[in-house]
Amino acid sequence: MKLSSYDPGEFYDELFLAPGKPRPEAVALFDQINSLSAADLDQRQAAAQAMLFKLGVTFNVYSDDQGTERVFPFDIIPRIIAASEWEYLERGLKQRIQALNLFLSDIYGEQKILKDNVIPAELIFSASGFLKPCIGMKPPKDIWCHITGTDVVRDDQGDWYVLEDNLRCPSGVSYVLENRRVMKATFPKIFQKASIQPIEKYCSRLLETLLNIAPEHLPDPTVAVLTPGMYNSAYFEHAFLAQQMGVELVEGRDLVVADGYLQMRTTKGLKRVDVLYRRMDDDFIDPTVFREDSRLGIPGIVDVYREGRLGLANALGTGVADDKVIYSFVPAMIRYYLDEEPILSNVPTYLCWEPKQQEHVLANLDKLVVKAANESGGYGMLVGPHATPEERADFAERIKASPRNYIAQPTLNLSRAPTMMDGECEGCHVDLRPYILYGEEIFVNPGGLTRVALRRGSLVVNSSQGGGSKDTWVLSN
Repeated sequence: MKLSSYDPGEFYDELFLAPGKPRPEAVALFDQINSLSAADLDQRQAAAQAMLFKLGVTFNVYSDDQGTERVFPFDIIPRIIAASEWEYLERGLKQRIQALNLFLSDIYGEQKILKDNVIPAELIFSASGFLKPCIGMKPPKDIWCHITGTDVVRDDQGDWYVLEDNLRCPSGVSYVLENRRVMKATFPKIFQKASIQPIEKYCSRLLETLLNIAPEHLPDPTVAVLTPGMYNSAYFEHAFLAQQMGVELVEGRDLVVADGYLQMRTTKGLKRVDVLYRRMDDDFIDPTVFREDSRLGIPGIVDVYREGRLGLANALGTGVADDKVIYSFVPAMIRYYLDEEPILSNVPTYLCWEPKQQEHVLANLDKLVVKAANESGGYGMLVGPHATPEERADFAERIKASPRNYIAQPTLNLSRAPTMMDGECEGCHVDLRPYILYGEEIFVNPGGLTRVALRRGSLVVNSSQGGGSKDTWVLSN
């Protein structure tokens, strides 16, 4: 297999300008891969996948009969982002997170943005992620979104668009770090020559971010990662991050509120926990405040948090900014709170709760992508051009029955990247999830998770829907 015979087709390609013509930033990689035989490349691909298996880099798929865990599919041809493009993305992501944080602070505080009619109040109060018990809360240093994974894509012109913001429990950063580890073992010579920005400091930056929200005047705060347990789809990641940060991995049953503090059961008795990186949705974290039937959470933890004796990341209530209807107002938030024009654009979005926009959506279901406001992982989604008439009719009924719960977007011709498929190199659609930390400053880890649609012609890149991943190389100037 030779990359020189690869045809990027009519799509924007992440590595090629035209057949046989790599982008300037991809020339070294092109030369390296072309120097390998097809058998050698196959062998490296197999070795990379075997290494991921050995490392236990797995994920779970709910309601799947192929087993509890599977190895995340990985492609050894990386995606490359030039330094100038990354600088643009980084500025846009920082601007967006700054505005979202101000929005969360406002919406659980004075609600100025509603009083000024920038966002209809009914949309906020009907959002399942808007939590009334959080009104009046003040998280440490007024930071709400400490860890965010924002999904971005490129269209056929190469322009970047934000697809969605993930502020609840964004997953995937463990795959980013392990993918890099595997790539360094697979192509060591390239890493010696190329100026690829390092990503390995993410876990130390994450720990700094968490320590930044510890109650004040503690000489040595205790940090822990809270997981729902081994059956959660991202359990590998929860364990990985705890191990990399050198902190405890705990479940709700390991924790108790005692003497006004959150405490962890240990072999030596109870030990105070000062900061919790919770990988659990709001609804489940405290059965005395949210879902009474939750067996995963810790009764009384919200009171400890409210009294300032515990730092929580992300803050409770951030799910309202995950809502795909609220997402459509982020550009307005940037203008309202920062008095700036958005650097990154949203994908044009139709809101089905507005009658005229709903009418347009129902008349064009064969051309649009429909998404449920609070689903993730590719669930609750209709890709109109690839759907059957029966599937489109089903979604039409769902939209009519619950218009607030749906948005629709035009089908973008997502960019593609050369990917190994059955021993051949083919163009597959990709997206990108950079990870942003908000501590003393806003930090964007260089690169992020490039997800790739491994089903031929598919636009859906989610791992639960047959997607895989690539290493993402951000070059230095």
